[in-house]
Amino acid sequence: MPHALSGDARIYWRADGDRSLPPLILGNSIGTDFAAWDPVMPRLMRHFYVVRYDARGHGASDAPAGEYTIAQLGADLDAVAIAAGLDSFDYCGVSLGGMVGMWYAANRPARLRRLILANTAPKFDPAIWRTRIATVLEKGMDSIADMAMARFFTPEFVARNGIEFQRVRNTFLSMSAPGYAGCCAAIRDLDLTSSLSAIKVPTLVLTGERDLSTPPAVGQQIAAAIDGAVVVALPAAHIAATETPVQFCDAAVEFLVDPPVETEADRYAYGLDRRKQVLGREYVEQRVASVTPFNKRFQAFITRYAWGELWTSSRFQDVERRMMVLSMMVALGRWEEFELHVGAALRAGVEAQAIEEALVQAAVYCGVPAANTGFALAGKILAKAQEDAGKDAAAK
Repeated sequence: MPHALSGDARIYWRADGDRSLPPLILGNSIGTDFAAWDPVMPRLMRHFYVVRYDARGHGASDAPAGEYTIAQLGADLDAVAIAAGLDSFDYCGVSLGGMVGMWYAANRPARLRRLILANTAPKFDPAIWRTRIATVLEKGMDSIADMAMARFFTPEFVARNGIEFQRVRNTFLSMSAPGYAGCCAAIRDLDLTSSLSAIKVPTLVLTGERDLSTPPAVGQQIAAAIDGAVVVALPAAHIAATETPVQFCDAAVEFLVDPPVETEADRYAYGLDRRKQVLGREYVEQRVASVTPFNKRFQAFITRYAWGELWTSSRFQDVERRMMVLSMMVALGRWEEFELHVGAALRAGVEAQAIEEALVQAAVYCGVPAANTGFALAGKILAKAQEDAGKDAAAK
C-alpha cells in the first residue's frame, strides 16, 4: 500500500483514474476513511485523476499516540501531494477535511489551484470536543456511534439503513479511538477565523440545509470571509457526498471543470468524439462519410445534442445509460437502434448478463412479446460477437 511519511505518521493514500486528467485530492471527515467517497468516485473519475487519503488516526493511516494539531493534518495533505507527484491540484474536503483545506490554502497555497470546503467550520466550541475525547477514550467508538450518525445524515437516510449508510457506520465503529480522539483535539483547538481572508484561490463552499454540526450560516460566514467564494446549499445533513451524491457532484464538477464547449462547433466536435467512443469509431466514421445534403443538418443536430450534451453528462455511468437506451428502444420497438446499441455495448465490454437483465425487466414493464423480440435480436448479435472472438483467438 502507498504511504506518505509525514512527521511521526505514515499516511495511507491511493490514486484512481486517468493520470492525464486534472488531479483532485479528497479529504474525508472525522470518523470516516476514504471509502466514504465511494458513491461519487465513478463520476469524479470521468473528470479527474483522483487521490484519496486517510487522515492520521483513521483507516490505514498511522494513529500516533497523543493529540494532533491542524498544522500536522495540513502537513499530512502536503506529504500526500508530494508522494503522488502532484505539482498542483484541486482539493475538496468535507468537515475535518474542509478544516485541513482552509489551513492549507492559508498557509501552503503554492500547489493549490481551487478549493471546495464542504460542511465545515473554522471554529467550534472546545467543550464539545473535550467531552467527545473523554467519552471515546473511556467507552469506545460504539458509545457515540448513534449520535455521530444522527449528525452525519438526515433521519430519513438513517432510517433507510442502506448500503452506503452501513458502510459509513461500520467504518466508524472500527475506528481507532485514540486516533479519533487525536483528531478531536485538533478540532477542539482549531480557530481559523482570522486565516480565511488569506485564502486567495477560487473557493466553493458547500453547505447542508439540514446540517446540525456545521449549519448553513457557518458556510455563508466562511464564504463571506474569502474573496470571491461562492456558496451552494445541498438538501442533506453533514456528509452530503454520501447522502446526495448526484447533487454534490453537480456542484463540484460545475465549479472545477472548465466547460469543454463554448461554440456550437465545439459542441459538435465534442459530441462526435463521444459518439465514436460509445458506438465505435469505425461505425461513426462510416456514418459521417455517408452524410448527404438531405440529412446533413439532422446528423449535425443529433451529434451536437444527443452526443455533445446528453451522452457527455457524467450523471450516469456508460453502462447505466446504455441499459436505459436499450430499454427505451424495446419499449418503442425501435429495433434498428436496439441492434446498434447492443452491438456497441458488447464491443465496449458490457457483459451479456447486463443486457439480459435489461431485457428481463423489459418483459415486466414493456411486455413479453417486445422482450422476446429483443432476446432474439440480441442473441444473434451476441452469437456473432462470440464467433468473431473465436476467429480472432484462433488467428493468434
